[in-house]
Amino acid sequence: MKIFRAFVPILLLYNLYACGQIGSHTHKTISKMEYSKINNPTVLAAIEDWQKGDLSKWLSHFNKNATLLDDGHPRDFIKFSTEAIGKEYFTSIDKAENNSRDIYGKFHSDRWGDFKTYFKFRIGSDGKFDQLLIGQADIE
Repeated sequence: MKIFRAFVPILLLYNLYACGQIGSHTHKTISKMEYSKINNPTVLAAIEDWQKGDLSKWLSHFNKNATLLDDGHPRDFIKFSTEAIGKEYFTSIDKAENNSRDIYGKFHSDRWGDFKTYFKFRIGSDGKFDQLLIGQADIE
């Protein structure tokens, strides 16, 4: 009986974690060093808002007709953003290319698990992003 009592706190914590009451992934902080890899201030602001799970700020970086390609396949940008933000985030930023409009890193999704990904931002004539390309990446 003493052994069982010793495991009760551990089981309680595990149940709270499994139910999402602790350890929730609504916000992920990346180190300043990793953020420093992004030298494009517009992309940096968008990534920071994504990481914070701030949907309205994230969407404010895109024009109203923004499109999304997921591994080359069209998806509804608003639906993706609404469903993913707060549940998906970068766990590291490994590199930035193309004037920091192409971001590569390790990524976590509550639905799909952990994998390497890219976010490629395309800027429209109005200065806001008009397209986002996402997908799995081969990065070292």
